[in-house]
Amino acid sequence: MADIADTSTARRASSKDANARAPDAVGALTPLAGVSAGPWRALSARAAEPNGYYLPEWELAVNASARGRGDTDALGAWRDASSLIGLVPVISMWRAYKIPLPALVSADPYGTLCTPLLDRDMAEEAVTGILQQARRAGAHALIFRATSLDGAAMKAFTDVLHRSRMQPAVLQSHVRACLDTTGDADDVLREALGAKKLKELRRQRNRLAEHGAINFDVARTPAEMTTAVETFLMLEASGWKGQRGTALGQDDGDAAFVRRATSALAETGQCEIVTLRAGETPVAAAIVLRHQDRAFYFKLGVDERFAKFSPGVQLTLELTRHLCADPAISMVDSTAAPDHPMINPIWRGRLAIGDVLIPLRRGDPVVSLIRAALGLRSAIREPVRRMVHFARARQEKS
Repeated sequence: MADIADTSTARRASSKDANARAPDAVGALTPLAGVSAGPWRALSARAAEPNGYYLPEWELAVNASARGRGDTDALGAWRDASSLIGLVPVISMWRAYKIPLPALVSADPYGTLCTPLLDRDMAEEAVTGILQQARRAGAHALIFRATSLDGAAMKAFTDVLHRSRMQPAVLQSHVRACLDTTGDADDVLREALGAKKLKELRRQRNRLAEHGAINFDVARTPAEMTTAVETFLMLEASGWKGQRGTALGQDDGDAAFVRRATSALAETGQCEIVTLRAGETPVAAAIVLRHQDRAFYFKLGVDERFAKFSPGVQLTLELTRHLCADPAISMVDSTAAPDHPMINPIWRGRLAIGDVLIPLRRGDPVVSLIRAALGLRSAIREPVRRMVHFARARQEKS
């Protein structure tokens, strides 16, 4: 059975903090920034299911400066004072959804995956510890957003709940693109795109090469990362994300987070920035995280002056070849939106992702109220979300 982190280290909100957080209907929690990176890093190495966005170097950088994503708390389970066996960063339901009900919600790590980290050898003990700490904090439910539905983490939560005659509830689900890298890259691309489409992409690449020899560069070391991340930020801000005001480089906090995170993860060999160049001109760049045998395609930036040559697609083809040739990686999560018009035709594997409600007490009427409130919120927001997604997809496809 897991021990919970010493409650003497848990935060006791001051009256000023309590007022700032109202109406957060939960009690004291451990600040994420107070979780030691050493035990967290050791847990990541033993995790039952990888999640590059909950690596300490990434999530602590997000928490430190990313826009709207700071001041996060942690639910953790400990085997002893130095052995962390379970962790999920959380925020209140009020902060996540503006719903004043007593639930905790997985924190947004600036990447669309919130699968909790659980020790592979003590997964159910870790789940038990996380649930116990959530109850002590006053929560009636946990809500895991953008979580892998078919992986080891959700299986452990489901098994523990079943023993108490409870079960998780999937609030919404979708599938998104992933890449099985165990096959030959050329075979994978030929099967996905077909000979005709590949011929057209080769023609576009040849036209792009008229602007300079095509090079695919991979930045891995901290020194290489310093230059590559600036190239990425410049490219992302030059396109439609910059026009919309959502490029990382347009906010000082977001830019500081991505610089810190990529540099720190380069130290542990868990981040790459890949760049496609025509001569000396960078035309596309992307950040890729690595955790255990999985990679995560974070964000892509392109120079839209070269849009007719499909620079984002060209980069993704090179990235496919690069990762298929890497024996340490067996699968790549696109972490993209469902039905993404660029990545879906290239990476034909699919991952089931969803938002999951975890009840903390059997027969709790508050859980029903939480679920009903979320359903009403979704019904109101869904038509608007679909219109926005449609407009953005058209931009990205272009």
